[in-house]
Amino acid sequence: MIFIENIVFSNQKIGGISVVWHEHVRRLANDWDLEVKFIEYAGTQNNILRRTIDIPQSKLILRNSVFLNFRRFFNVRLAYRLPFIFHSSSYRIAKNKNAINFITVHDFIYFLSTPKGIINRFLKCLHCQQIRNAIQKADYIICVSNNTKFDLLKFIPNVEESKISVVYNGVSNDYFPITEIKYANLPYPPNTYVLFVGSRSNYKNFRLAVAAVSKTELSLVIVGKELSEDEIAYIKKQSIEDRYKCLSGVDNVLLNQFYNAAFCLLYPSSYEGFGIPIIEAQKAGCPVIAYDASSVPEIIGKTPLLIKELSIEEIHHCFTLLKDKKIRNEIIEDGIKNSKKFSWDKTYEQIKKLYESAVYFNSMACSK
Repeated sequence: MIFIENIVFSNQKIGGISVVWHEHVRRLANDWDLEVKFIEYAGTQNNILRRTIDIPQSKLILRNSVFLNFRRFFNVRLAYRLPFIFHSSSYRIAKNKNAINFITVHDFIYFLSTPKGIINRFLKCLHCQQIRNAIQKADYIICVSNNTKFDLLKFIPNVEESKISVVYNGVSNDYFPITEIKYANLPYPPNTYVLFVGSRSNYKNFRLAVAAVSKTELSLVIVGKELSEDEIAYIKKQSIEDRYKCLSGVDNVLLNQFYNAAFCLLYPSSYEGFGIPIIEAQKAGCPVIAYDASSVPEIIGKTPLLIKELSIEEIHHCFTLLKDKKIRNEIIEDGIKNSKKFSWDKTYEQIKKLYESAVYFNSMACSK
């Protein structure tokens, strides 16, 4: 038996981990070779991606969600008399001697960040301790990149390396080059705007992206949550308030069109466990400017658009390269080729093999 805990769908409306977990659960729910139960809590339907998965009622276990925001920092009590696999979408393990615990490690940004405020610092300490505890007690650890594995062994060096498997994230088939773009769906005409996709936490260097675009004639399209007052004030300070748009709740179909028509995706993040938008953009035929740090060079492949330092000058040098049609086409072709290395089906099959391996080795141990 495999128990999958979908707690991320209650904690997030959308986000990188939701994307990863959605792709895994969607395949598990339709894989009748495996005996699977999905543990869920109230609020899952608020998650945009969870709504797209059809999980049979017979496979669902609904649990009490009272104080879930607090309880999510602690391990799960799960009564089951036979050996079973437990895999949570968060850093949680099952407190049961029969449990074979799996965890997926996405990144170590919590260990690197310095949040403001006493409460946020307390929550960071709590979450970091939760991550340490889960990693130390897990039987199988899945890292989404070699860089994440490196960070794991750096921050938690007493972990047995033999427990760790690197399984790359995939990329949705919703992203592909479009021959005929529907201009009515675009925020600006093709090749006149730069895309910024995802979180705008400090390490994502959103302000650098704004400043770089402000000194060009390009517009800026931001895909993510609504802008804060501080972000709006900074955009006005950079004098691009008449050439930017911030769009929330963008589905894959529309985002694919945005990628196809963009001048580029600007992704100057200082730290990534993987960086899914990089591969999405490449698969859609969109050039990607990214910072040469953490997992990015491991994921992005061959490209002259890796900036060596976080500066407007470096970004503008990449903008200049992309204005050369021959260079631009080569970058796009290399990106599409690189994106073919990543597939959610491949990711799923690798994790499924780990599940099957865990069951096999457990049965061998029990037979002795």
